[in-house]
Amino acid sequence: MSDDAQWQLGIAIGVVVILVAAVIVIAIVMLAARIDRQAKTAVGAVEVLRKQTDALAGIGQVNDSGVRILHAARALRKVAVGK
Repeated sequence: MSDDAQWQLGIAIGVVVILVAAVIVIAIVMLAARIDRQAKTAVGAVEVLRKQTDALAGIGQVNDSGVRILHAARALRKVAVGK
């Protein structure tokens, strides 16, 4: 193979390698953009969920009060029935 043919083959292989690398980089950038869009959607959904569940912040206290009322009612029933 002549020197000119070797140079041409080397350049052709170099161009192919660069094209393959470019395709890989483009694919990575496209996937990153897709992940970014999905993450923005998820952040929005979490914000909506937070707003919807803010009212439940005091549910533990409501639960405790309900349990106390139930115990008091049972105690009153025992006194009223005599058991």
